[in-house]
Amino acid sequence: MEKKKLTTAGGRPYTEFENSMTIGNRGPILLQDYFLHEDMAHFNRERIPERVVHAKGSGAFGIFTITHDITKYTKAKIFSEIGKQTQLFVRFSQVGGEKGSADSERDPRGFALKFYTEDGNWDLVGNNTPVFFVKDPKKFSHFIHTQKRDPKTNCKNPTAIWDFWSLNPESLHQVMILMSDRGTPFSHRHMNGFGSHTFSLINQNNERVWVKFHLKTMQGIKNFTNEEANEMKSIDLDHSQRDLVEAIEKKDFPKWMMQIQVMTDEQAKKFKWNPFDLTKIWPHKEFPLIEVGIMELNKIPENYFRDVEQAAFAPANVVNGIGYSPDKMLQGRLLSYPDAHRYRLGVNYEQIPVNKCPYMVANYQRDGFMQTGDNGGASANYRPNSFDDLVIDENYKEPSMQLESNIADWFYRNENDDDHYTQPGDLYRKAMNDQDRKNLASNIISSMSSIVGEKKNEIINRQLCHFFRVDIQLGMALAKGLEVTIDEKAMAHAQ
Repeated sequence: MEKKKLTTAGGRPYTEFENSMTIGNRGPILLQDYFLHEDMAHFNRERIPERVVHAKGSGAFGIFTITHDITKYTKAKIFSEIGKQTQLFVRFSQVGGEKGSADSERDPRGFALKFYTEDGNWDLVGNNTPVFFVKDPKKFSHFIHTQKRDPKTNCKNPTAIWDFWSLNPESLHQVMILMSDRGTPFSHRHMNGFGSHTFSLINQNNERVWVKFHLKTMQGIKNFTNEEANEMKSIDLDHSQRDLVEAIEKKDFPKWMMQIQVMTDEQAKKFKWNPFDLTKIWPHKEFPLIEVGIMELNKIPENYFRDVEQAAFAPANVVNGIGYSPDKMLQGRLLSYPDAHRYRLGVNYEQIPVNKCPYMVANYQRDGFMQTGDNGGASANYRPNSFDDLVIDENYKEPSMQLESNIADWFYRNENDDDHYTQPGDLYRKAMNDQDRKNLASNIISSMSSIVGEKKNEIINRQLCHFFRVDIQLGMALAKGLEVTIDEKAMAHAQ
């Protein structure tokens, strides 16, 4: 077998890999030593900009197999028949952590899927929680700033975090999930995933229903306690990454069951809450889970940077039979995610192998940074034209969406939608056991005890009022732990 020659990036065989060209044995170095400059210039650019959110992640390839028929809801080819299989790539991540942060940090986890379907790539870009902290995209960057480093100290700032949450009670539902043991998953394999947003499904008759996607781990839910999570930080910062790699290499392939909830337009109009509000769930009793298929991860990328670091997911990438909804956070992400990828990876980021649709792609986009394909060859780069044979298939046209208003304005996000307490209360009383409730209170007390500064008491009292409205017993437990004096009779009367 012929050995590979050492070459420059341009393919020129090169011999002096270890020694720079100099004038005499002691130098100086000549500018004409091109390989030295090429090698150093490439080294200086090995780090692309870190993701602002979801910076640290793990990824794997796998396969999605349909086990149940949902064709009455959708004409998407991925769901066309039982037994159909579709290749996919999944990236798990931390929302607020940096690339070097610990895998066991208390943080929501990103749960992003890219399905390589014959109708294009479908990206289901969610988290390991069914809700989020805010319901309007204008608030997103401000929330993320509180999770990052303080502009003065460059340290994480619990005061800013709790100040924001106390001023935005819509965050309560997600805050209580985050502060429970679900905020510190044991590993990527042992957590659920959610599309979180409301999407839509469209069937062969162009009938639309609203849908939420769930991915239920078949390994079982497993979480760290706060103490265990902190201990793991000193043992292995990359615990979840290592756990995923080792499981797949042992052929212990992790699996998740995809399930959906379906809501009709009529049900949406009668629903107690806004069905497109990302801070709310759809109760399973009213909208039961419907099984769809099984996702199995069976291959770790050969090169982490190539596939995991350069993976680019966008909720805008849906396929025929799957659509959007009026969910304001989803609408904001349709714009911001592709824009983030164009900034990090270049305008042709979808030509990178992990992001590339494996089926035919044809359009009139040309040129731009890192154009790696044939750039359209000699074909026309405008439409209409008299030369190419690209046609529009009307079968892929989406039905119109019925809107409830013709008034454009800046509506207050909580107008007629200000019940921030019922669902968090149900979570506390019905979904958590005694140990869960105890750990939740302990974790909140530990975090809120770090609030400092002249606004400390104001922030603590404001946030405690929210927790009392969730559940008076939770409020009392937190007040006691934070050494805040509460008039129990007055609070009971207010409740």
